[in-house]
Amino acid sequence: MAATTDVRGTELGRYLKARRAQIRPEDVGLPAGAGLRRTPGLRREELAALAGVSVDYYIRLERGRETNPSAAVVDALGRALRLRGDAYERLHELAELAAGRTSELPACADHTVRDSVLRMLDSVRPLPAYIVSRYNRVLAANPPGRRLLPGLWDWPEDQRNLTRYLFLHPVGRTLYEPWEDTVALSVAHLRAVAGADPDDPELTTLVGELVLKSTEFARLWERYDVCERGGGQKNFRHPGVGPMTLTYEVMRLARTGGQRMVVYQAAPGTADEQAMLRLESGARPAVSDPRTPVPAGDSSGAEAFSARRGASGGPGIGSG
Repeated sequence: MAATTDVRGTELGRYLKARRAQIRPEDVGLPAGAGLRRTPGLRREELAALAGVSVDYYIRLERGRETNPSAAVVDALGRALRLRGDAYERLHELAELAAGRTSELPACADHTVRDSVLRMLDSVRPLPAYIVSRYNRVLAANPPGRRLLPGLWDWPEDQRNLTRYLFLHPVGRTLYEPWEDTVALSVAHLRAVAGADPDDPELTTLVGELVLKSTEFARLWERYDVCERGGGQKNFRHPGVGPMTLTYEVMRLARTGGQRMVVYQAAPGTADEQAMLRLESGARPAVSDPRTPVPAGDSSGAEAFSARRGASGGPGIGSG
């Protein structure tokens, strides 16, 4: 892939500029009030000095006029910017891309979900599960997975994107606690998967819409935080079943151009599990406390889950 050298610069240059803005002078041992600062973060000359490169070279690198930094220079910049983990790896990936040392782009995105994957979605019931594309468009879900995201299905099929839902749907803005942490991770993940192909039409359309409609998204996108997500925990305040804390796992699906299967679960015998199981049955809490166990007559999801666990010896992932 040819390096980008037009007036927009390179993705590497944009990344360096965004990360430089997040380093305070005092973080790297410089006086906090050294001169009038028109912008936050380190000056270009300060970062160049910390990395041991000339100011002119660094400016050309950030503006996209230099596209072939050595591995040693990239390492030095990473240390100066205090990058760790995914953020450090992304710096090296973007340097390779800018230099044209890799032509590898993500496989063409496929929005068709294989029949075998649809059967997997059904087999994990009553665990909520859904399939998303590389850029978080929801492509399929089992019934509890659909009920986990209320309101998303009111949108047209091509608008059902989790990142769009978080920022623009009124339920999406209240479903997760704390919302601020959830959206920060979502944008960082979107940045991570977008890095190798920042001009992908699906991505640019989504980002363009969200930048115009959400100041919060625009601010987070400009930060250029990156984070690959493979699982974790989310706190929900669900309008149908009440508050619950669920763990989730993310599984990449081969030969799909980036599709992922996301499956949620809760610790057995907990109020969180009871709330989750109400997503399968469609039952609402019978009393004012939304964490009250499922009442008699509404426990079809719980009974099915117990049967599967007993038959398989596992956490509810049976034959479906």
